[in-house]
Amino acid sequence: METVLIVEDEARMRDIVRDYFRAHGVDCDLARDGLEALDLLRDHDYDAVLLDVLMPGLDGFGVCRAVRERSAVPILFITALGGEEDVLRGYALGCDDYVAKPFSLAVLLAKTRALIRRSRGDAAGLLRCGAIALDPARRECRVGGEEVRLLPRDFDLLECLMRNRGRVLGREQLLDKVWGLDFEGGERAVDARVRSLRAALGGAGAQIKTVFKAGYRLEEE
Repeated sequence: METVLIVEDEARMRDIVRDYFRAHGVDCDLARDGLEALDLLRDHDYDAVLLDVLMPGLDGFGVCRAVRERSAVPILFITALGGEEDVLRGYALGCDDYVAKPFSLAVLLAKTRALIRRSRGDAAGLLRCGAIALDPARRECRVGGEEVRLLPRDFDLLECLMRNRGRVLGREQLLDKVWGLDFEGGERAVDARVRSLRAALGGAGAQIKTVFKAGYRLEEE
């Protein structure tokens, strides 16, 4: 099931979108303003963020800017601002799409699901980030078009990083997602696997960035 964060200061609008999405199989969390949204984004992984632009305090542009410093989660702006300058500003900050108020709930859901599908992989199910292409179904990895053989755990780690590209994943998060909750080893296991994965990827291994005291992040280059 997809999980979406809805950031909207109007309670009625939040509830309408939430109820429609849940009726169509999409789980939702709600945030009343930009600061609450950032708190939730720090503690949870979402498949997409529906972000109102005009909010008191920290507006949607500010939230988008902050999110893009550490995450590639799909962001769809919901806004009454339809001017070209506002639209271009949003895209420059890293939003993925716009829906103007008033909008169709069916269109909003369709756009959201399209963004989620695109973020998870292309039409063939491939995950791509920079020079790296991953086929989870076939357990195949290619760098610059050339096949790279990965150890099973290295493959699982790379798949996790690619599905969360642009996001900082802490060592404990990676242990839970890749090794499983019953793994009894420590965080050094993550560092060892990252070193192994970087070596296997060659020059593309530099796409895996170490974030000081935080964890690891996969970037385009």
